[in-house]
Amino acid sequence: VVQSKGCIVLMASEGKVQFKITLTSDPKLPYRVIKVPEGAPFTAVVKFAAQEFKEKEETSAIITNDGIGINPAQSAGNVFLKHGSDLRLIPRDRVGSF
Repeated sequence: VVQSKGCIVLMASEGKVQFKITLTSDPKLPYRVIKVPEGAPFTAVVKFAAQEFKEKEETSAIITNDGIGINPAQSAGNVFLKHGSDLRLIPRDRVGSF
């Protein structure tokens, strides 16, 4: 809501993006569908997805289906435009371990 010269103008609400996030560490490959505002920080998406799967958010990362890591320091809208809606949650302690 913006007030200008005695008039109140309602601003259009921000759009939302939807992600299908699959937990790769579970052989059953469960997934969650998450809908967030385009401007939401992607770190919040990572945190929420980790909590949904009962994983530690500090040791979780989100990757694409092609295995490309996603930098969480961007907006959800940018991630959606660059990588699409199908993503995977992976516990970082399993990445590169022997």
